[in-house]
Amino acid sequence: MDDWSREDVSTLKGVGPKLKEKLARLGLNNKQQMLFHLPLRYEDRTRLTALGSIQSGQRALIQAEILQSGISFRRQGRSRRIMLVKLSDGTGFLTLRFFNFSASQQNKLEKGSWIRCFGETRMVMGSIEMVHPEYEIINPDQPPPLNSFLTPVYPVTDGLHQLSLRKIMLQLIAQLSQQGLSETLPLQWVESHHLPSVTRALQILHNPENQQDVIKIQSTQHPAQQRFIIEELTAHRLSLLQRRQQIRRLHCPSIKPSSHYQQQLLSVLEFELTNAQHRVIAELMADFKLNQPMMRLIQGDVGSGKTIVAAMAALPVIASGYQCALMAPTEILAEQHFQNFSKWFEGQGIKVISLMGADKGKKRTLKEESIATGEAQMIVGTHALFQASVKFNSLGLIIIDEQHRFGVDQRQALQKKAEKNIMPHQLIMTATPIPRTLAMSVYADLDYSQIDELPPGRTPVKTSIISQSKRDELINSVRAACAKGQQIYWVCTLIEESEVLQCEAAQLTFENLQNQIPEITVGLVHGRMKSDEKERAISAFKQGKTQLLVATTVIEVGVDVPNASIMIIENPERLGLSQIHQLRGRVGRGNIESFCLLLVKSDLSKQVSNRLEVIRNHQDGFIIAEKDLEIRGAGEVMGTRQTGEASFKIVDLVRDKRWFSQAEQLAELLMQDSESLQRQQLLDNWIGHKAEYSDVG
Repeated sequence: MDDWSREDVSTLKGVGPKLKEKLARLGLNNKQQMLFHLPLRYEDRTRLTALGSIQSGQRALIQAEILQSGISFRRQGRSRRIMLVKLSDGTGFLTLRFFNFSASQQNKLEKGSWIRCFGETRMVMGSIEMVHPEYEIINPDQPPPLNSFLTPVYPVTDGLHQLSLRKIMLQLIAQLSQQGLSETLPLQWVESHHLPSVTRALQILHNPENQQDVIKIQSTQHPAQQRFIIEELTAHRLSLLQRRQQIRRLHCPSIKPSSHYQQQLLSVLEFELTNAQHRVIAELMADFKLNQPMMRLIQGDVGSGKTIVAAMAALPVIASGYQCALMAPTEILAEQHFQNFSKWFEGQGIKVISLMGADKGKKRTLKEESIATGEAQMIVGTHALFQASVKFNSLGLIIIDEQHRFGVDQRQALQKKAEKNIMPHQLIMTATPIPRTLAMSVYADLDYSQIDELPPGRTPVKTSIISQSKRDELINSVRAACAKGQQIYWVCTLIEESEVLQCEAAQLTFENLQNQIPEITVGLVHGRMKSDEKERAISAFKQGKTQLLVATTVIEVGVDVPNASIMIIENPERLGLSQIHQLRGRVGRGNIESFCLLLVKSDLSKQVSNRLEVIRNHQDGFIIAEKDLEIRGAGEVMGTRQTGEASFKIVDLVRDKRWFSQAEQLAELLMQDSESLQRQQLLDNWIGHKAEYSDVG
């Protein structure tokens, strides 16, 4: 069998330099990578839909006569040409709309011609339209035969069209039938699980030929899909296990027990640790005794006390002569951590400093010198910590808070700040509840601890859903609550993923509330404010000088004000359930009865209403996370869409969790063979360019 991975895409018919460049953007450089570029979904082009029965929003294949074709103009800064083509098949009418078209297209789409189109329909001013459909001019007396199988739809990039990709794939499938592909899984395992060979599975998924295949593929029940789901999960787990194996071979800082420092810290705390906190601290201390780099994920719901656990881990590291770095995703959260660690550590003579992006000039130089000389023992900061100018003296422990906000490459940049050939211990924390089975699959390179107990005295937060039509009544309630000495958050969200627009919305709300409730002191904090402005706004709220704080979701983590008892969230339907739960966790931190008020539009869909009911009815972050996973998918909930982690080609982590155990067994089997070519092929096929994240040496 040929080595498909050695054959460049340019050997395929029709792949010139421009197309090759576009394919490279998708990480497709050779035939093997092309074969494993699997369809995202399939479209049914096996039957025609009559225009008289077509519905808005439907994706349909239609065949009709062109009644008229012409150019219209609309002004949008400058005149813009639009080609409109009106069709009829005798049962109804439909208009095709083209914004970009050539003279050749214009000539072909002439009155009297017959056309076959596929696209998504929409209703515009009472008429059904398709915008830029796929189409071909046909002979109505001898129309081309309809497909007898589903049409695959592939992931593409700018300038790369489905039609071009399909033509390439059809070439590859034809070659695959002749040459075949080396098996990527142990043959005995494939046969015992009644799964198709790698060659047959690829043929089926790229080109499903019979109706039985089609039905099974549409419901994700086809053995070819199941084979590749298990294969991709196995490859992902293999990459993490290899990373873990590589890390364990590295030298790490030798940490001696320091019960003296820990007991001293416990004696000055104003609260008792929970049993769960004590259990996790014991797990961390056991890690330090193993003489290999600690890699541990601590998951704990909002307010479960992860920070003090991290502090207890940092003390023996500092006592052993090493530095600790804590990296947080926002300056607000980093500042909160800096204040806590300063309060806890400086009484023991431990030097704590902060390093933020806003630190400039001489101030920054002095801080960097303090880190480089080892004078600074506990360093708290943001992304600024892994910038080139920052040199550590002896980095022993990295603590990363809200880890899903950072990419793997960012975390590795901080690892590389340690001495050569030394791997610092790593403690990774998240308040995003992750079901254990999912965490153990996605974070197989980490040991897992869970703080599953809230400190005593945390007040359950009552959650209500309020219509925007009752906004005036809500403002009266805000006025009354502030008159009683309570403090309130008012969070603004926008559907557009634009920090600028979110900040503008917060600014406008701030000004409106100032006018509507002039007797109340209103503060404002958002992501585009300077660091010192944000700090002043948060400080004023903490000190009780501000009664009402208008904010964007920047206050989701890191703001701890026990007197704040009401959280108002505008347009909560635009956030994930776990994010609403995080925001809600900003209140209920004192002994005052606390409320979370979700301010919604009156025309919410049933699905959105049901989602918000989950928040209203549950306080448990794990139940909320499970529902969020079902609704939005793992990548959105865990923040991996943006960080390059756990981005799967075919796997859906919620749908496919039944295959986790098989993938784990298969990965362990492949790990036992140190020279396994299959293992490397599996990683190349599914992890590809992301395999560099496993390279920690």
